Amino acid sequence: MGRYAFRLPDIGEGIAEAEIVAWHVKVGDRIEEDSRLADMMTDKATVEMESPVSGLVVELAGEVGDVIAIGSTLAVIETEGEGEEATQDVAPAPSPKAPEIRQRIEEETPQAANEARVDVPSEASPPARPVAVEGPEPKPARTAAKVLASPAVRARARELGIDLADVRAAADGRIRHADLDAFLSYNAAGGYRPAGARRGDEQVRVIGLRRRIAENMAAAKRHIPHFSYVEEMDVTALEQARAQLNAHRGDRPKLTMLPFLIVAICRALPRFPMLNARYDDEAGIVTRHGAVHLGMATQTPAGLMVPVIRDAQDRNLWQLATEIGRLAQAARDGTARSEELSGSTLTVTSLGPLGGVATTPVINRPEVAIIGPNRIVERPMFVADESGRFGGGERIEKRKLMNLSISCDHRVVDGHDAASFVQALKGLIEAPVLLLGD
Repeated sequence: MGRYAFRLPDIGEGIAEAEIVAWHVKVGDRIEEDSRLADMMTDKATVEMESPVSGLVVELAGEVGDVIAIGSTLAVIETEGEGEEATQDVAPAPSPKAPEIRQRIEEETPQAANEARVDVPSEASPPARPVAVEGPEPKPARTAAKVLASPAVRARARELGIDLADVRAAADGRIRHADLDAFLSYNAAGGYRPAGARRGDEQVRVIGLRRRIAENMAAAKRHIPHFSYVEEMDVTALEQARAQLNAHRGDRPKLTMLPFLIVAICRALPRFPMLNARYDDEAGIVTRHGAVHLGMATQTPAGLMVPVIRDAQDRNLWQLATEIGRLAQAARDGTARSEELSGSTLTVTSLGPLGGVATTPVINRPEVAIIGPNRIVERPMFVADESGRFGGGERIEKRKLMNLSISCDHRVVDGHDAASFVQALKGLIEAPVLLLGD
């Protein structure tokens, strides 16, 4: 038997350490070459670690949430032979439980091995069904922790109080939202009542992306003296223009409010360069950027991420809509590259229909401003009557209104500058023809 010490490789320029965000094996498991070993998160991205050898896992470096230095031992794997690769690294002292684990695994019967394989169904065949046998009641073939399901499906199942082990999976073994819907419909007559069920206390470790978010937000509030400004805008004409463009979009993506807002931001920023800036408070230098690299706060199953639209000032409405959709999808499915998640000079955060009346967003440090459009609502307003029907006075009309919030770093941006910038945005948004003209 040989022992292979798998050391955390250099996974990026300037990366000195990485955090363990998930283990895909435990001590005592057999692992095949190129199988997933662990997920490691750096400041830039999450990287999957794969085992370079096959064998028995006898030691793991730490628990989820621990930080491991580059070059340190991540796992120790016992291999069948003493190959050249297995003897290159000096492994830590053997685990006292390793012989016991080996004996337990070697004594497993073929039937037990087959039952273990039911935990993770292959794509070639559907998951095996439990077979009734005489004697003590057998253990369930699946557990909620081992079924195949996305983080969003797991979160929804927890909210509904559903044990994923009770849900019938699709042919490929993965549970999706449709399977949860089918489970709810099928069990409705059987007394299943997810609403109002008592839930026990739960302790959740703050690790991975959630810890990065917590640290960044705490640093932003600790170092940046925020101030916020909110203005109401009439977006009736803009919504009409948007509907007309969408009606003739062909195979182009559907336009939302966000591309129009980005165009307005890019048109107004040249007069307010102090807002498109990054502040290095340690060096005491504010860099006012010429190009607009717009951060787009995006909610993902793992937490809030900010993909960046590069050179937003050079893109038209349709190009912006395409890039917004691409970056949002990449962030949600975890395929966004590190360069797509860094380098923003100004950020927009939008909750869409959940936008509320007003927001006070936290600045994405080291930027100096963040803009938050809020929900569009319909309300009666007094509008100028230019038809002469009412004597050239005012009339009441139903209008679409939206509040827009901005938070700024008061060390760099004065209140007058922030208010003037928002008023410039208001003029562009309320007269959408100015956004479409050259």
